[in-house]
Amino acid sequence: MSREPLRFQLAYGDCDVVGIAYFAIYYPWMERAQTLWLHSHGLRSGELVEDLGILTVGVHSECTYKQMVRVFDELTIEITLDRVGTSSYTLGFDFVRDGSVVTHGAMTFVCRTPEGGKAAIPGRLMEVLRTLPTPAEVPA
Repeated sequence: MSREPLRFQLAYGDCDVVGIAYFAIYYPWMERAQTLWLHSHGLRSGELVEDLGILTVGVHSECTYKQMVRVFDELTIEITLDRVGTSSYTLGFDFVRDGSVVTHGAMTFVCRTPEGGKAAIPGRLMEVLRTLPTPAEVPA
């Protein structure tokens, strides 16, 4: 199963007093896109221990702001698999307006046992991760 990219229009609550997207607002949008993408593949972040025997922990996040985004702009979030290892992975989030990437975000997750020890990415999660394009596969 796949999911269409998340699309939305900015409102005043997403922006600072002069109508520019507040820098920290991108983080909940990335989390929403990631959560909905996992859900579209039958996985729920809060149920990974029951379903896969592991949990994922966010250990790094970042955003690069390339162009100003303002109230009422329409954005699409496209997720990429920026990096995958044996026990961690990084998702990329391209915020696109009118065909151009205006912001690129990334979130790195590590897999842990319920007790907190290092765990390999389970096969089912790896299958889901591999449904994402890599940055090289995304048209510029």
